[in-house]
Amino acid sequence: MTAHDSSLHRRSGLLGWLGLGAREPSDQQPAPVSIDRRQSSRDRHLDEIGGFLSYHQLEVNAQTLAIASNYLTGNDPDVVRLIDRRIQAREPVTLDWLEEALREQDASSEAKQLDRLMQRLEHGVEEFGQTSRAAREATSAYHSELSVKAGELEAVPTTGAVITELASITRAMLRRTVEIEKAMLRSEEQTRSLKHRLEETRRSAEEDHLTGLPNRRAFEALYQAEYRAARAAAEPLCVAFCDIDHFKRVNDTHGHDAGDRVLKLVAENLARISNERCHVARHGGEEFVVLFRAARVDDAFEKLDRLRAQLADRRLVNRATDLPIGQVTFSAGIADVFASGDRRLALKAADAALYRAKLDGRNRIMIAEPDEAKPPRIAA
Repeated sequence: MTAHDSSLHRRSGLLGWLGLGAREPSDQQPAPVSIDRRQSSRDRHLDEIGGFLSYHQLEVNAQTLAIASNYLTGNDPDVVRLIDRRIQAREPVTLDWLEEALREQDASSEAKQLDRLMQRLEHGVEEFGQTSRAAREATSAYHSELSVKAGELEAVPTTGAVITELASITRAMLRRTVEIEKAMLRSEEQTRSLKHRLEETRRSAEEDHLTGLPNRRAFEALYQAEYRAARAAAEPLCVAFCDIDHFKRVNDTHGHDAGDRVLKLVAENLARISNERCHVARHGGEEFVVLFRAARVDDAFEKLDRLRAQLADRRLVNRATDLPIGQVTFSAGIADVFASGDRRLALKAADAALYRAKLDGRNRIMIAEPDEAKPPRIAA
């Protein structure tokens, strides 16, 4: 039985709350009218929403109704992923958790909007630079042409008043073109400086400041580009989610400074396998993502598992207190991107394999199974 199964609740549940439930039977024979399939589909959807809210013991309000609808229909992939991961971790889907998750989702959405704005601004600066260069080149050519004409006028043997005046005007125009050319050169320099600052801002916006790794936004752009390139070159592509085991325990016991040092240590270890064919990014919190280009699942597994074993052999000490932190490990799930159907499903499959590794004891790596790319179901 699943959360999508209408048997989790009675038909009259949410439909009854909304005044859409089935009517009491009547002795009168119904009129021979055709079934409104759209109404029936809507009723089923409301029924499923009621089951979802009832199963998770969520109150009925506009927010939870919208969340349940987006989850059940798949209209909001981010909401689907958040709730799926919560279910896989065997953690309750509560209203407090939903509100916090949605706040984080809104922050991510704002970051994407900022990224689009940056792209438009960079495009505008580039266009302005090209226009400025073209205008300066045209001015320079005009200046050269005027200079030649001025020389020809002054070389006329019987220079009259009219010719002298024309030569004077030409020389004045030459001086003006020089001024314009200098102004355009300054404009080009300012454009280059602005473009450089924009590039620095973009790099800063795409870097995780704690670990120095690319952040989630940078990874998503890279993942899309590598997906297209690998598909065009008929090369394998694998993606892995890595999550530090018992990280909350480190923060609670030793403080956030020690937690930050652990995050940096794991990031440094993961970065050791990073190259032009292997990309590592911090996906958020204590979670990292690794993209393996031109590597099959078994090869990716071997590289990541060797790194996991090397990290697990170390024993850490909190420098601030000299208290032992002990062993730091991570769990991971790996998925074959093209075997999963598409890159989004591959992320879901790797995420599901990661949580299977957590449930199986942590400090291990699991390879995604074919059906893990499908949406998970909730056991009754």
